Amino acid sequence: MDKKDRVVGFQHKNLAEGRWAQMSLSEQIANIGSEISRALNWRRKNNEKYCQKSVVRALELIYLTIDTVSVKSHLKELTRLREVLLDYFYGSNQFSSSEVLWQKYFDHFNYVAREQQGRKNYC
Repeated sequence: MDKKDRVVGFQHKNLAEGRWAQMSLSEQIANIGSEISRALNWRRKNNEKYCQKSVVRALELIYLTIDTVSVKSHLKELTRLREVLLDYFYGSNQFSSSEVLWQKYFDHFNYVAREQQGRKNYC
């Protein structure tokens, strides 16, 4: 199956068709973090259906990011992120993740992505 065939089932079709690859890694991970933040918010509200939908969208974005990455250390980070997220939301949470830890992790990428956007808008 080639990349174009996989786009069919994606919720983020316009991102899967190429826009995602144009974003910086920090912007990509910040967007993944937004979906995780939504998932955590729905989990707090005991809405498991919407929580799971947000997790699925985040995983979709992780797969898109993995497809675009070329630096080996970035690939390792992304595959570990996927592993730990799956463990937190679907597994036994063997890595002892918490809502606070997830927010802290993604906050750093949000900060860098905002800084990058500010520089783009300034130039």
